Amino acid sequence: MEKRNKKELAVAALENGTVIDHIPSESLFKVVDLLDLKSLNVSVTIGFNLDSAMMGKKSIIKIADTFYPEEILNRIALIAPHAVINTIKGYDVVDKRPVTLPDELIDIVKCSNPKCISNNEPMRTHFHVIDRKNVVLRCHHCECTIDQKEVLLK
Repeated sequence: MEKRNKKELAVAALENGTVIDHIPSESLFKVVDLLDLKSLNVSVTIGFNLDSAMMGKKSIIKIADTFYPEEILNRIALIAPHAVINTIKGYDVVDKRPVTLPDELIDIVKCSNPKCISNNEPMRTHFHVIDRKNVVLRCHHCECTIDQKEVLLK
């Protein structure tokens, strides 16, 4: 049996599925909740606080046999704006792209204004993205502005 370098991380290769890379470690569990990974019946591998030359520390999620529509994956940009989505088929990366925030977010984020109608009436939240780079959103209903640190997912 070949001797492995002990510094190497041993994680099984993914035959088919989705890999979400470059997640800031402090955002990992928010991404797990956003994608509701605990309800899946497939193999999910989570790497937390891994060394990264680019980020210092990062996290990664591998989800077997699961492919998400772009609108779901782009929600990740709310909490991990530099995450990269890799689509794996037959052990090969067939698509690799960064997440991008859409122009509008409907029923994803909770308004931080307690007087907003979306917090007091049965209606969907609706935000406009006004700064993708810094993740700044404006509520469609009350025009309250929130930044990435204030984002509360519904």
